[in-house]
Amino acid sequence: MSKEIIKFNNVCKTYVTMEGETEALRNINLSIREGEFIAILGPSGCGKTTILSLLAGLISPTSGSITIWNKEVKSTSQNVGYMLQHDYLLNWRTIKQNIMLGLEILKQNTKENRDYALELLNEMNLLPFQNYYAHQLSGGMRQRVALVRTLAIKPYILLLDEPFSALDYTTRLRLEDLVSETLRKRNKTAILVTHDIAEAISMADRIIIMATSPGRIKREIEVPPPLRDPLPFSSRKVPEFQKYFQLIWREMNENENESIQK
Repeated sequence: MSKEIIKFNNVCKTYVTMEGETEALRNINLSIREGEFIAILGPSGCGKTTILSLLAGLISPTSGSITIWNKEVKSTSQNVGYMLQHDYLLNWRTIKQNIMLGLEILKQNTKENRDYALELLNEMNLLPFQNYYAHQLSGGMRQRVALVRTLAIKPYILLLDEPFSALDYTTRLRLEDLVSETLRKRNKTAILVTHDIAEAISMADRIIIMATSPGRIKREIEVPPPLRDPLPFSSRKVPEFQKYFQLIWREMNENENESIQK
């Protein structure tokens, strides 16, 4: 059993605006092990992205605490990489220059780190495009570049906020396999926020289902080895896949019905 590296302890988050207060999260208790891939599912407004922002140190909890290796998260850290839905590549920089951006900001632009970034680019089958500009690449290629840029600074934890949602279905399937294979090879700990049940089952070791108003953990589902061990595309062909899809579908529908009734 791998060791626990992330822990949410009774985390609550309330946003305060001129219009009043909104309780985004209530009593989140969650432990994540080293090398584990977690998927967070839930309706819009249940606090999925807020959980990522808290873990990244971009915002602070109203109460409770979040620790990484028993050290409380107080600010952003190189140990945590954040990949968003949009790639945010800089159009005036080449692909090679884009993937080196984090290294430049952190003043770690050494030959060893540059070689590592180019190695990642090669694994993503994008090395021949290193001197291209972002507008010359497809959406899927741009997301692969964004992943390389995130991994180039060697974070231990990777946060994925619906990174495939803007892509066409075929590209999504290919990218899911590529991302999973890359993270497994480097034993990265990852947390994925998604609305896609199939994506969650095929990529994650464990699925967290959220309820809303306020956001809270409703259920945790451990994905069994027959679904967890293959790459995502192959996992979708396993007979147990539909069983887990239906289970999570029912849970999600209950969430929607509860929201409507409120």
